[in-house]
Amino acid sequence: MQKQVIEYAGEPVGIVVPDQDRLKFIAVKFHVIDLDEQRFATADDVRRAIRNHVLSQSQAATAKAAVA
Repeated sequence: MQKQVIEYAGEPVGIVVPDQDRLKFIAVKFHVIDLDEQRFATADDVRRAIRNHVLSQSQAATAKAAVA
C-alpha cells in the first residue's frame, strides 16, 4: 500500500502512510490535528474517526455558545 490522501467534506485534511501493518494518519489541517500520527486498520476507519472528531468539536462549540 502507498500513501493516500484523506479528504473530509471535499477538502484534503491529511494522508495515510503504511506503518507496521496499519495506516498512520498524518494531519495537514489544524481541525484534525488531534488525530495526527494515530494508526488505523483502514482508510475508512480514518475517515470515520475524522467525521466523529469534527462532529464532536462542533457539538462542543455549540454547547459552549449556549452557555455563554
